[in-house]
Amino acid sequence: MNRPVDHVDIEAGRYAIGQGVPRNEDPVLVSGKGRYTDDVVLPRQLYAAMVRSQVAHGLITSIDVSAALAMPGVLAVYTQKDLTEAGYGTLSVRMPHKNVDGTPIRKAERLPLADGKVFFVGDPIACVVAESAAIAQDGAEAVMVDIDMLPAVTMASEAVKDGAPLLHPQAPSNVGLDYAFGDMGAVDRAFAAAAHVTSLRLPSSRVIVNPMEPRSALAEFDRKAEKFTLTVGSQGAFGLRAAIADDLLKVPRDKLRILTPHVGGSFGMKAGAFPEYICVLHAARMLGRPVKWTDRRSESFVSDHHGRDHEMTAELALDKRGKFLAVRITGVSNLGAYINHVGPLPGTGNIAKNTISVYRTPLIAVATKAVFTNTPPIGPYRGAGRPEGNFYMERLIDNAAAEMGIDRVALRRRNHILPAHMPYKTPADTIYDSGDFTALLDETLKIADWDGYAARRKESRKRGLLRGRGIGQYLEVTAPPMKEMGGLRFEADGSVTIITGTLDYGQGHWTPFAQVLHQYTGIPFERIRLLQGDSDQLVAGGGTGGSKSLMASGAAIVEASAELIMKAKRVAGHFLEAGDEDIEFSGGKLRVVGTDRALSIMELAERLRHTTTLPEGVPKDLNVTHIHEFSPSAYPNGCHIAEVEIDPATGIITIARYTAGGDFGVLVNPLLVEGQTHGGIVQGFGQILMERVVYDDNGQLLTGSFMDYTMPRADDAPFFTFHNHPVPATTNPLGVKGCGEAGCAGAMPAVMNALVDALRELGITNLDMPATPEKVWRIIHEARNSR
Repeated sequence: MNRPVDHVDIEAGRYAIGQGVPRNEDPVLVSGKGRYTDDVVLPRQLYAAMVRSQVAHGLITSIDVSAALAMPGVLAVYTQKDLTEAGYGTLSVRMPHKNVDGTPIRKAERLPLADGKVFFVGDPIACVVAESAAIAQDGAEAVMVDIDMLPAVTMASEAVKDGAPLLHPQAPSNVGLDYAFGDMGAVDRAFAAAAHVTSLRLPSSRVIVNPMEPRSALAEFDRKAEKFTLTVGSQGAFGLRAAIADDLLKVPRDKLRILTPHVGGSFGMKAGAFPEYICVLHAARMLGRPVKWTDRRSESFVSDHHGRDHEMTAELALDKRGKFLAVRITGVSNLGAYINHVGPLPGTGNIAKNTISVYRTPLIAVATKAVFTNTPPIGPYRGAGRPEGNFYMERLIDNAAAEMGIDRVALRRRNHILPAHMPYKTPADTIYDSGDFTALLDETLKIADWDGYAARRKESRKRGLLRGRGIGQYLEVTAPPMKEMGGLRFEADGSVTIITGTLDYGQGHWTPFAQVLHQYTGIPFERIRLLQGDSDQLVAGGGTGGSKSLMASGAAIVEASAELIMKAKRVAGHFLEAGDEDIEFSGGKLRVVGTDRALSIMELAERLRHTTTLPEGVPKDLNVTHIHEFSPSAYPNGCHIAEVEIDPATGIITIARYTAGGDFGVLVNPLLVEGQTHGGIVQGFGQILMERVVYDDNGQLLTGSFMDYTMPRADDAPFFTFHNHPVPATTNPLGVKGCGEAGCAGAMPAVMNALVDALRELGITNLDMPATPEKVWRIIHEARNSR
């Protein structure tokens, strides 16, 4: 367990921890002055376009590039043969997953370009490089690829059936990972002895990530230094450098520099390496000129990693009083055609860790298969299995309450883990350090006016609408922070730069990081800058993902602040003509104990800049290079309450009211936490209500544009009521818990439970997502006709 660093005595002000400070990034971004990868233009820059498979599964019989090479302005066309001859590697899977029998995961590692066979529509086959983007695209369309089509399969449940098309020979029945967790025998016995068992089929539908900024990459090669530079959107320059240098380029890491400017959203998708990156790096090396590739939206639908796509059955065993005895999750998760760097995790380990949520459940068993299909790979998407685990539990609780005639609120209270139980070891091998789940539920119910619902339901009925309400109580297990850099650099212009290996792709890291540094050192907030996207300036970095950034970088900044103060004491001793032991730090200043002689850290830095000679032992600057080693996972939790109205005549669903209660520990910046919660809620109900991926029998994507794939918009969302009940974490110096993905975990069950609640009077007890108007209209009329 980490010991908190003593909080220094800085007078609370407008930039202190706990203040809702507007984001430093916003004036630049909202005025259109952001600098994204595609905005970077280098002298003599070339452009790349990809040739992609138009069939989902097939054997490549020939690739004819002659017509493309004959076009004016086309400089090169590369296939996997060229990349293999250059000695490049594969997109590797690093997570150490094992099958239930102890054998390793069946990796089916991915070559950058298709070699003899294609596995999904959008699978890259060749890369065309030209003098302009338009010429490159024309060249790509001139490449002739002959493919003998093979049968395709897109659903995981179909891919494991006898006779299904086989994608990879090393994966029998298309199973990449046969996963099991828990004491299956004990769980089976608990179910056999239960007074009541509730069971639901609960698929989590596939989503297309669709960040505002499509993927883009700009490659350079310095022939003299034999060094590559890749400007690219990412979730962490340090980690991406390792993946590309080690696995693809096969060069020492110091021979690759990753630069990440502004990033227009990612949600997990831009975390890993993609085939296009090695293509432009190779082209830059071979042609001696910078090469840029930027995805078109139509391509991104079929070439980006997708999210979710699990088909699970969830079961809950209860005793006669409604106490939980065991929970069991079985089913299949979709890997897509290849294994993403963390692809199996959402449907396996993260289900096991997060289904327990806030409830005393003695036993859990998870038995799932991660399955190859002829679709784009599945990767992490905001929560990556954590929202699904909570969704399963909350849907089971509402179903059990209805079947047993127990009030759904009472059933939750009856099974809560209580503060007196902390630290609480779960059957998922996690240890909760803090939380007050019953108090948070009760407060959120009160704020949502739970007791006043009957009047609102009556008013909805007068307008011919069905109204329902739902609870989504959740707890997430964040990713454990890895080594993270906490660098502090005092600049010549009087500013101070925080150097970190986490990376902001929409969260707004600059402001809360600056608040932490300001709070612990007294450095003026306005003088603090942030450097985060240059691998050459990092000595460590776990990147951003899994809601761990403030736990990692925050802890690193706190520890770096302590180092800075120790260093500053030696400098202050020199300038104030006192021994180090006589210098104290208080009120933001280094002072001689018992006197009024004092200097701030910024005053010390200024004196150092103008001092040419210093005695031995006195630091020449105040710069700090620190590495935070490790913090355990945290357990953000909350309770969301949604009320929906359904128009039976059209099936249209409106979210009428929404209240979000959360426990994110200490809130460094409440304004940003609320904004992150809003974003997660919208993505959560977007999946529940509207985002629908449809493939035909040949593996062709039928929802391949915004004309067919519905994304939530501002007018789909109500005004949210946000409430925080903070219980500080005890496992990191700031007492913080991650917040970036929690909105999804609360929204998905809250909205679906509200939908089912509205429809329950018609005998409808379950509904698959997405609950589109057509689907809801149909089941309402089918239910009424059957009655």
